[in-house]
Amino acid sequence: MAVTIQRSNRVTCAARIYLEGISLRTLATIIPGIARVDNLSEFLETVPHREHPGITSLKTVRLPSQLADAAQAVLEKHPVSQLAERTLQISTYLWSRKRPVEDETLRTKAAELEQKFLEKMAPLSAGHESLDPLQVEEQKENLRRQVLAKLRKTTYHWQPLNYDKELSLVYMAARMNGVYAAVSRAFHEIKKRVPEFQPYSLLDFGSGTGSVTWAAHQAWGESLKEYMCIDSSSVMNKLADLLLRGGSESSPSHINAVYFRQFLPVSPKVKFDVVSSAFSLNDLPSQAERISTVQTLWRKTGSYLVLIESGTREGHQILMEARDVLMGAKVSRESRSGIVFAPCPHDLPCPKFAQKTILPCNFIQAYHPLPYTSKQDLKLEKFSYVILQKGEYTGIERSWPRIVEPVLRRPRHVHCHLCCSDGTLQHAVITAKKHTKDLYRCARSSNWGDRLPVSNLETEKESENLSESDNLPST
Repeated sequence: MAVTIQRSNRVTCAARIYLEGISLRTLATIIPGIARVDNLSEFLETVPHREHPGITSLKTVRLPSQLADAAQAVLEKHPVSQLAERTLQISTYLWSRKRPVEDETLRTKAAELEQKFLEKMAPLSAGHESLDPLQVEEQKENLRRQVLAKLRKTTYHWQPLNYDKELSLVYMAARMNGVYAAVSRAFHEIKKRVPEFQPYSLLDFGSGTGSVTWAAHQAWGESLKEYMCIDSSSVMNKLADLLLRGGSESSPSHINAVYFRQFLPVSPKVKFDVVSSAFSLNDLPSQAERISTVQTLWRKTGSYLVLIESGTREGHQILMEARDVLMGAKVSRESRSGIVFAPCPHDLPCPKFAQKTILPCNFIQAYHPLPYTSKQDLKLEKFSYVILQKGEYTGIERSWPRIVEPVLRRPRHVHCHLCCSDGTLQHAVITAKKHTKDLYRCARSSNWGDRLPVSNLETEKESENLSESDNLPST
């Protein structure tokens, strides 16, 4: 009886704490099912659960020592005043940057504002129908001024970034290692899932300080023989070349066969095994130019197209715009000529957009900051990405669900929020009793961004956004 009373008190206490909590989501129940680890590759016989093949995240990324030393040498030769403050400013600006407002959107918004102002002016104009033409023109001019003034206050003013020598150094100190970390994470997934892939050539659109080139060399340095870097800023191209030479123009390049251009190659026959665009699509001045650029990059892709943007709502929407242009429902299967390789386990519309509260699909990568630009604490780069692959992917594990939120590890159960192959978001509560010990251990060893090696997983569909923390106490 004492045991029964004690257990009842624990349950009552847990229920009271939960009801008093601020959880804004429904609790996914532990659903018994026939879920099991997908062990067709027999990885359980060769590797421990903590190294299962669905793990694609990296521990902590550090810049190559040659690149870090080169950056330090450049800043010592060309010191920048108030570097720490300016790196914080440009990082904040780039993180909060939005897409340019389209002309059609402006026209629609102006028409709505004009209608609102006219409705407010209607009672005041009653009894003054016999206005002379000059007064009518004056009223129209006043209305136009009001509409323009309101548009200026409520519309995001996108501006192109023109990098001079000093601003390029500030950008290098602020963003070079974060970009390198995100790109390394994306390249690592390709390398791990397709170890036989040995690219010969790389095209980097919006190359900036050359972080993509360094990350590609780190991943496939033995096979890559050509690096084509495209950036409209000649100043950035010179800085990237200087970093390759260790900070001295007279020194040889650390990576051979790196070429810099300000425009994409014109010939449609020129293709590259890997094509990338990291944090660059938001620098284009219109949706039409973004779409045209993405289509050109896809035409030049031999195997993989890697697109990366900030892990904000804007960044995610830019990537989904590109994904829909190349793989959307309006694109015929014959025209697609490829599939979504990562992070989506499907080619269907992003389920994040079907939620009541739309949050971006993003991931994080830890990295060591440059030693002379900020505190030495580890930093986290939050980014969104999509990798498209030419041709068909024959691996069965493509259907493995992706973990799209932090894994919540609780006593004897694990909460995983998954993007599944049927194009839905699911919330799975995995236990050893209901889902086998192998699956439970794999789930407990997984992290945000990994894939869960599972088949026939029974879960509960998310009825609303599940991004808040699990507020249930452990029992």
